[in-house]
Amino acid sequence: MKALIQRVSEASVRVDGTCIAHIDAGLLALIGVERDDTLADADKLLSRLLTYRIFADEAGKMNLGLADHGGGLLLVSQFTLVADTRKGRRPGFSAAASPEHGKSCFDYLVEQAREQHDPVATGQFGADMKVALINDGPVTFWLSS
Repeated sequence: MKALIQRVSEASVRVDGTCIAHIDAGLLALIGVERDDTLADADKLLSRLLTYRIFADEAGKMNLGLADHGGGLLLVSQFTLVADTRKGRRPGFSAAASPEHGKSCFDYLVEQAREQHDPVATGQFGADMKVALINDGPVTFWLSS
């Protein structure tokens, strides 16, 4: 599994013009599921999402994870993160999970996140989503399981 994470002042997801998810300060994670990913990969990625030190401590250093800092976690599925872009002018998606497997892994990640952190918001798997965010920093990182 892959995640593009961004520390945000706020973030939201709209589907068909309706806001379906919103967080204030926290972490936006765009999630890509590959065909060989397992639930263990989701567990490992979630652990990193909650503990990756990208929030400032009292001294202004990035020493706090989301679990320490608090704030929201917005999880948004995005299969394009696993695209092969090494050659040509069109991305290849042979590494991407099938929609069924991708949804199963993403739903598991969300379920586990909700057991371990609050608040957790999500986009809608497979929907045409409009994601809005204010990147705080900007701070953006790639994570892999």
